[in-house]
Amino acid sequence: MEKKQIFLFFIGLLAFTQVFGQSDGVIVLDEVVLSDAKLLHFSKGTKIRVVNDSVQQKSGSSLTDLLRYNSNIYFKENGYGMVSSASFRGTNAQQTAVVWNGININSQLTGQTDFNTLIPRNYGDVVVRSGGGSVQYGSGAVGGTVLLNHRFKFNDGWRNSLETSYGSFNTSKLAFITSLGKEKTFFQIGINHIASDNDYKYLGTNRRNENGAYDQLNINANVGFILSDQNIIKLYHNIFSGDRDFSGTLTAPADENYRDLNYRSLIEWSSFNERKIARLKVGHFYERYRYFPNKQREEFSFGQANTVLANYDYKYQLNKISLNGIIDFSSIWAKGTSIENAQRNFVSGTFLFSHELSDNFNYGLNLRQEVVSDYQSPFLFSLNSSYKVSGNYTLSLNASKNYRVPTFNDLYWTGAGASGNLDVLPETSWQVELGQTIQLKNIALSLNAYNITTDNLIQWRPNTQGIWMAMNVQDVSQYGLELGFDWKWKWEDQELAWESEYSFTKSLDNATKNQLLYVPEHLLRSNVAYQFKKWVGFYQFLYNGSVYTTTDNSDGLPSYTLGNLGLDYHWGNISKIKFILGIKVNNLYNKNYQNVAYRPMPNRNFQLQLITKF
Repeated sequence: MEKKQIFLFFIGLLAFTQVFGQSDGVIVLDEVVLSDAKLLHFSKGTKIRVVNDSVQQKSGSSLTDLLRYNSNIYFKENGYGMVSSASFRGTNAQQTAVVWNGININSQLTGQTDFNTLIPRNYGDVVVRSGGGSVQYGSGAVGGTVLLNHRFKFNDGWRNSLETSYGSFNTSKLAFITSLGKEKTFFQIGINHIASDNDYKYLGTNRRNENGAYDQLNINANVGFILSDQNIIKLYHNIFSGDRDFSGTLTAPADENYRDLNYRSLIEWSSFNERKIARLKVGHFYERYRYFPNKQREEFSFGQANTVLANYDYKYQLNKISLNGIIDFSSIWAKGTSIENAQRNFVSGTFLFSHELSDNFNYGLNLRQEVVSDYQSPFLFSLNSSYKVSGNYTLSLNASKNYRVPTFNDLYWTGAGASGNLDVLPETSWQVELGQTIQLKNIALSLNAYNITTDNLIQWRPNTQGIWMAMNVQDVSQYGLELGFDWKWKWEDQELAWESEYSFTKSLDNATKNQLLYVPEHLLRSNVAYQFKKWVGFYQFLYNGSVYTTTDNSDGLPSYTLGNLGLDYHWGNISKIKFILGIKVNNLYNKNYQNVAYRPMPNRNFQLQLITKF
């Protein structure tokens, strides 16, 4: 079937459901308020982890800090607070999607997200969805997807949270979130500012991180209106402004500076009844960076991109069957010092099907096709199922075809002797995963095994003339195991919670059978929290296995073990004001470690914070 025929099929499907779904009634409001119903209804059989508010409170200021100790994602940082990229199940940073209120926000310039520019406390729950998700979330959702969603709490009254924090290296943070939820209106604004000299010691030397200061401001504003019993409108807006000096290495000092600015605006209209939900989203995203090779001078290089998007999402519920048709449109313009004016337009059609065959068994089929202006996109699919073998034991299976499109940098970047390559092809991957979970009264165990095969992996290499360019050069395979353990025990005034996860990952170049760069074979994390009345103590543990830094696996970085220790005291309400005072020790063992070669991470350091809720 040709692409145009496939696309017309999806158009027809949406038109059919629009007519067939007109009926009266009221649907559960929680489902309507949730902007990303794909996660709720069409990810059965997929491994999903929700990182809630209480866990976020115990972690650092960035999404990197949060997920390093609460997921199986490996992060590479060019020094603490610098650019942070994710490796999910052995894939690279461009193969991990970040989704904001249902929209993929990976950079149009680089194809990835810098996790140090995202502040998790400004969102509701942070969700980690393992495995392929390109059908639902588009390009880059190969190894996994991180979802950031805002909550709209109508009838919740006026709530405020003020967080102040100060710690080592002259690190200060101020975060304020206020929300007002009435019967038909909701308003929320969050402001988060963090700044640090970031001049930590390089353990084992007499040097410090002399060019690592950063200053970041993040603002979120969200508004919701219930227009009628069947209509809701929501508006989202986010601004991020960052100013970072880029750290040097053990072998070379630096005097670089990097400034980035991101705007995201989205308006969403939802219409619903007892059987259907229709959503229309329209948005504008803007990203810009300026790189100063010498911060004492005014010369800089830059890149910027504008994205205009529209998304129509129609879900219809027929007894135990859920149908969802989605149409996406995006138009992107980009330019920069080393990128000529570039434009990309795409339209995609997605069909999602889920069937609860019985109380114990459900399955789903998802399809996606894109029509894109500057490359040939593959037809995508995913299959998923979940079977409850007994009251405590569940089996799950999912398989998918996923992809990543070349970025504007891959196609057009011409700086530093490099040459653009308009012939580079999208990466395509096939993935299969088997999961098992055992749920007892206080204990949950999970075991997931997966295999990923990727064709046409995009890498930057010199061509026959010695000119660097993006090219399809490599086929790779990833496979591994993930073992999870959760245990909770509560008695009288005490509660104990222990959560752990071990990951074994092989990520191989099929030509050489060598492990890919910066992919640890072994990763173990464990979190323990103990509460006694108003006191809460917690411990975070991370074992990061060794990684290779050369393609022939002849050199690498050793494994390391990290621990963080914290203690919080929850004061009783004073005039309806709640106080939480906490202290945390990071890198408790004062470990000298690197997760990128020649870029040391911080020594033992302290953080004191006060959270006020009223």
